[in-house]
Amino acid sequence: MCDYSLCGLPNRLAVEGEDLVVHRFSTGSMGLAAMADLRECKRLQETAPKKSFWQRVKDFVEQADPYANAPAICIPPGAQLTVRNIPEGLRKRFHLMEEETAVFTQITSEFNRYRDAIRFHGDCEVRLQDLREGMPVHVLSLADASEWVPPAVTIDSLA
Repeated sequence: MCDYSLCGLPNRLAVEGEDLVVHRFSTGSMGLAAMADLRECKRLQETAPKKSFWQRVKDFVEQADPYANAPAICIPPGAQLTVRNIPEGLRKRFHLMEEETAVFTQITSEFNRYRDAIRFHGDCEVRLQDLREGMPVHVLSLADASEWVPPAVTIDSLA
């Protein structure tokens, strides 16, 4: 549903038809965020009252994240997704198109391990941590969501 690394963040379940994006959260971990939630965070920041000079300096030094309040989107294993803008290296390595239909899965049940992944055709699985930030993901269906099934092939890292 959601990687252990995103547990301390606000989160919610995905909605069918929702547009998501691969996003690096304040924990440093990659996860999925809703485009609508990110836009709302940006809008709230832009309409917030003017900050003092020292607050702006503090925000700059601390590199304040304008999307800090965006919830992580949890997706059940088995959900059908469309992944867009797949990087060329990933496309060549696994014979993928720029846009592919995929299944959300979890590759392990071990404690304190990244587990969220996307399974492309041919049982090729790629962890969310190994995807490029900003990749659009569309939730096609949550109806086929089922229990975790061990993968045939696991790709731990694209490095």
